[in-house]
Amino acid sequence: MLDPAELYRFESPDDGASPVMVEPPLVVALSGFVDAGSGVRLAVDHLLQHFPHEVLARFDVDQLHDYRARRPTMTFATDHWSAYDAPELALRRLHDASGGSFLLLSGPEPDVQWERFNAAFWQLADQVGAALVVVLTAAPTSVPHTRPTGVTGSASRPELLEGVRTWAVEAQVPGHATGLLQFRGAEGGRDVLSLVAHVPHYLAAGEYPDAAAALLTSLGGRAGLDLPVDELLSAAAATRVEVDAQVEASAEVGAVVRALEQDYDAQAADLAGGLVAEGQPIPTADELGAEFERFLADAVDDPKDDGGQGGT
Repeated sequence: MLDPAELYRFESPDDGASPVMVEPPLVVALSGFVDAGSGVRLAVDHLLQHFPHEVLARFDVDQLHDYRARRPTMTFATDHWSAYDAPELALRRLHDASGGSFLLLSGPEPDVQWERFNAAFWQLADQVGAALVVVLTAAPTSVPHTRPTGVTGSASRPELLEGVRTWAVEAQVPGHATGLLQFRGAEGGRDVLSLVAHVPHYLAAGEYPDAAAALLTSLGGRAGLDLPVDELLSAAAATRVEVDAQVEASAEVGAVVRALEQDYDAQAADLAGGLVAEGQPIPTADELGAEFERFLADAVDDPKDDGGQGGT
């Protein structure tokens, strides 16, 4: 394997050395694959818009990105090219509402060199002194938009899941770089926690701010960060109004949503699987597993996937 350190560089005004930090949580929020409802991208956009931040390191995207599969946007103005939205995979230091610090790795998920990227990531995590790594993703589930958005977790060791609901399902799905990051991290004895927001499957292709709000609320609770999400909640309320109007206008769609509500509510006593918000019932493991497999299979073939530049 080529030297993983050649995949990234520190953005330092002096000697390029890594910053001195004291065990900050490191949040991984990569877009482009497991991001139903654009929950991860919206969460990153919210963080970068509302919390002070600076770039600590950048990955060499040219070595990791498949430009033909996920083409960056260029702007043509009358007689010349005026702009290029270059993909960027960067590590930033952010400061929450109370002044606490944490790290955020955001940008498009690497298309190639997954093992080398993993080695580089963990090398970088050691250099900046990261203690806990938290991975954010969003998956489609058989739940209605009229119920609270749930978040479930998985982790490299059981202690990290205290107070976090888990997904009681087993399924084989297409691999992704962040999944491999969690797998390799667990193999190496690292502390890795994954948080997955559950998005109504019929809204997975659009923007679902509820998922971003749920992810950041869970992240704040698990990592001890002060991350207000009022703006996301306002956007989520507006989205629900629009979706409710569409549901009301279609008898067929309305019937689907009502069926999901009935299934959801009927399982209030079966919270052991923990797929939704505290105190709420869950859909079956078979339904969720099948829906997740369908979503990932569609993502593999979807030519509209632009790499999700959120966080650039």
